[in-house]
Amino acid sequence: MADSNTQAENAASGTKPDTKPDAKLPKAKPNPIYKYMGLGENFRPKLPSRNWMIFLTITGSFTAAVVYDKREKRRVQRKWCKLVEHIAKEPLDSRAMPRKLTVFLEGPPSDGLRSAQDHFKEYVKPILVASGLDWEFIQGRKEGDIRAELAQRIRKSRTPPEERGEEEPILEVRKKAGITEFDGPRGDIVIGRHTWKEYVRGIHEGWLGPLTEPPKPSEDTTPEESKSSTSIPDTSSESPLENLTEKTDSSTSDAGAAESTPETKEPPKEEEKPKKPPQLSPFISVLEYQSAPTLPELPAEFDPSTPISFPHILGFLNTPRRLYRFLNRRKVADSIGRETAAIILSTYRPYHATSIAELPTSFAADDADNSLQADSEAESIPQTAEQQIALTEEEKEWHKSVRERKEGEPERTWLEPVVLDPRIASRMRRFELTAEDEERAKSIVVPEEEIEGWIKGGIRSLGREGLKYIGFRKEKKPVYEETEEGLE
Repeated sequence: MADSNTQAENAASGTKPDTKPDAKLPKAKPNPIYKYMGLGENFRPKLPSRNWMIFLTITGSFTAAVVYDKREKRRVQRKWCKLVEHIAKEPLDSRAMPRKLTVFLEGPPSDGLRSAQDHFKEYVKPILVASGLDWEFIQGRKEGDIRAELAQRIRKSRTPPEERGEEEPILEVRKKAGITEFDGPRGDIVIGRHTWKEYVRGIHEGWLGPLTEPPKPSEDTTPEESKSSTSIPDTSSESPLENLTEKTDSSTSDAGAAESTPETKEPPKEEEKPKKPPQLSPFISVLEYQSAPTLPELPAEFDPSTPISFPHILGFLNTPRRLYRFLNRRKVADSIGRETAAIILSTYRPYHATSIAELPTSFAADDADNSLQADSEAESIPQTAEQQIALTEEEKEWHKSVRERKEGEPERTWLEPVVLDPRIASRMRRFELTAEDEERAKSIVVPEEEIEGWIKGGIRSLGREGLKYIGFRKEKKPVYEETEEGLE
């Protein structure tokens, strides 16, 4: 009753109550920690603006994709390294040379050798280092270098030692010490479609071509042509006055040069670097494969080989494709790691053809009848063999300047199709993992600590040290109980 009376009196007198419903609350004081951090007293934490959100989202997504791809690539490579690292622990014979692989590298079309070297160092080298095997390089900077070098090596192996004329002191020392060469398949690693074409061409040239370079067409000239080419030009049409003026001008120039020589001193000439010998032209053409004789020293099996993919594309318009490949390098590392592991484990098979016909799987090196039978069976091999279609997708990405043919240029291995001779194709072998090795690779589990970066590894080690300092994860000391016999 009293409250109602007071409200009525206030209404009658026109006075307002003391409390105001729309009164503002007192302003909260800012946290002093912002002042100590140098952010000012009026700092208020808030979400970034729309433009900043867009920028942070794009950069954060790209950074996360790069970090994830790098981490998974390291995991894949570590898996293949674990598959082959037991080979590095096998003992070696002190009286025999270890196995050595041969790596064929060549600069890709419209680019330098450095890109091929970086590709080998990033994808192939980690697995080779884990296996403990040795390797050697055959490198080429331009088109035709690999073909010429490989063919020259094969011709040198065909030549008897007494006819080579070159002294090999290292081999002589090994022979005197009783050190034998490695007895078994070595292996060739060919990187890129362009290098693979020259590799196949060099094998055919080395085993089917002659030992000496055939005479060039320019050298097959008759004596009459040579005389006509070296004859003195006729100067009867020139007038005597012109001849006289030419002689006087030449004499004055010679005199002036003789006067200036004692005054001027020529700077010392720098020693010129030895130039690389010119590239040898092919000793045999593709059309002469069928007419070439079969050599008696032709081996029953060549060293196995494997073409390694080398995705390489240039051009500004191909930036989206290059960016996609940059973010998916783990897939390339997985495929190259599988091929490299097969090379190290030395499991190989014959190159097969696209048809149903099967190639002979094995040959006897000492039996001539088996070798002849292999040649007869190899004649039925179709020309669409595995060697021809290996890494064909890389040719679509070559620069257009490589595809241009000029008039009068010699044979270009990169532009010509891969032509195989049945005698050579049937003796080539390819590395491939067995089903047991595939299952063993799938069962390998790579722990997180082996692939984490230095940031995550540092945080993990710091956390472990902190737990040890607190008292957790301490090494338990063995407890000894005292008995009648002594301590147990």
